Amino acid sequence: MRVAVSEQIVAPEFPRGLEWVNVAFLRMDKLIGRSVVLVEFWDFARINSLRTLPYLTAWHERYGDAGLRVILVQSPGYSFGRDPDVARAAIERLAIPMPVALDTGFAVWREYGNRGWPGRYLFDREGVLRFFHYGEGEYKETELALQEAIRELDPEVALPAPLDPIRPEDAPGVKLEPQTADIALPADRGRLELMRDWSEGEDYLEARDAGAAATVRSFSAGGVWAVLSGGELDPGLYEIPDGTVVAESPGLRLHGVQFTPVPPPFPS
Repeated sequence: MRVAVSEQIVAPEFPRGLEWVNVAFLRMDKLIGRSVVLVEFWDFARINSLRTLPYLTAWHERYGDAGLRVILVQSPGYSFGRDPDVARAAIERLAIPMPVALDTGFAVWREYGNRGWPGRYLFDREGVLRFFHYGEGEYKETELALQEAIRELDPEVALPAPLDPIRPEDAPGVKLEPQTADIALPADRGRLELMRDWSEGEDYLEARDAGAAATVRSFSAGGVWAVLSGGELDPGLYEIPDGTVVAESPGLRLHGVQFTPVPPPFPS
């Protein structure tokens, strides 16, 4: 959503003491005047965040030399994400080239009054909010807004046409079927069919023996992803096309299940 310049909503400063990845640290007051800044609240264990990543990376590569600074804020939605080492390992696995602030205590989240993952905020060269969006989508609108802000840095800059949609569901104005709501555990354990022994933890169900299984009772989605940790697994997302998780050994933790939209066909 575009924000009128007259609103004068100014970028909050990053709290002191944050840990950063891919950069020593960043301060908003040092970026104002010479950069356009895109801040994205993000989580490596949320599929909608991962689906925005190709666009963020492309904008970083397309417009970095023209003054755009893309900054990810890793705000963990699950207990394992509070561990900075776990977050750093995930960022490295995903080969993320942009600066990432590890917002383990949600300090940045609170400064922004952010409402969910992903949350996107575009600030112009004066540090004034020009565009914001929650969730997936509005990729073309975001890119057009950041191009306008970049042209205010340099009116003579040559910029490419906006990216084509990566997925059919990303096309502007597309209508999607309602998808199944995500499952949060242990609160939503009734939406799973559980086999063998599982115990409840802070934000997970833990398999007590090998062969324990959890199956989503019903769903309508284009894809199904389990949030897993424990054992030898790298904590994060694992696709489960049939909606079933089976523990190969005791200690597997199932934190939740996430769903993606049923994609419409590209128009002919």
